[in-house]
Amino acid sequence: MARIRISPRVEIDENELDERFIQAGGPGGQNVNKLATAVQLMFNVRTTRALSHAEKRRLEVLAGRRLSSAGILTITAREHRSQQLNREAARARLFDLLIQASEPIRPRIKTKPTRASKRRRLDTKGKRGGTKQLRRKPPIE
Repeated sequence: MARIRISPRVEIDENELDERFIQAGGPGGQNVNKLATAVQLMFNVRTTRALSHAEKRRLEVLAGRRLSSAGILTITAREHRSQQLNREAARARLFDLLIQASEPIRPRIKTKPTRASKRRRLDTKGKRGGTKQLRRKPPIE
């Protein structure tokens, strides 16, 4: 059972990845009609043991439309004319997603506006109010 190390924290089994080769369109002449060079790489997000529950949730959000209702992430690569290059491209995209999902989300630190920014805001409000006041009709005396 081969394991693939993606980052120092994430390592997945080779048999968790399922690859299917399909025919790709685009340039390539007769090569396109004869050979299946495009790759569909499938990875079951919900059953993997390589990620924690929080990391799986982040991966599901990052995956978007590529994630099926059954929790299977499908990545299709058809940029290259060779099967091997498409296979490497699909794996690279999956590994990038896994790395992004495994990075912890840094909590936002609340900050207060500075005294100068408050003063600038109030000055701008005052100028705007003065402009609007000049646009009014003069009072009837």
